[in-house]
Amino acid sequence: MLGGETLYELRCSLQLAETEREGGFSPHVSPFTTITDLGNLLGQAGFTMLTVDTDEIQVNYPGIMEVMTDLQGMGESNCSWNRKSLLHRDTVLAAAAVYREMYGNDDGSIPATFDILYVIGWKPHDSQAKPAKRGSANVSFADLTKISRPNGSGQT
Repeated sequence: MLGGETLYELRCSLQLAETEREGGFSPHVSPFTTITDLGNLLGQAGFTMLTVDTDEIQVNYPGIMEVMTDLQGMGESNCSWNRKSLLHRDTVLAAAAVYREMYGNDDGSIPATFDILYVIGWKPHDSQAKPAKRGSANVSFADLTKISRPNGSGQT
């Protein structure tokens, strides 16, 4: 799942350009969930032992139009109800200039950052094995030192 910091370069560039050219801005990139909201949502759904991890992947593009074309091809067009459906040409050109100036690479490409969230949760069920009661073990950790190593292990 894409996380909250996904496409921050594009969002910032569009907001600055649209504010300058049109006197305000409308969101043109879909909102993404934060890692804390995702963890809270799973906790409220009854999942326990949650593990949430994140990866940041940066993809370089020749320009802003290639970024937006890829997003459209991925089905990541903006799904917000309160957005303007039209983005003026001069606003897109200004956003491209802002993007390149603020985030551009030395080779002329621009980065697009994707924040990928991974979530694992455990939901207890009656059919699952239950942990043994505390103190019910019949082997002591002290006995582990008495275990011999197999020959050829290379350790002494």
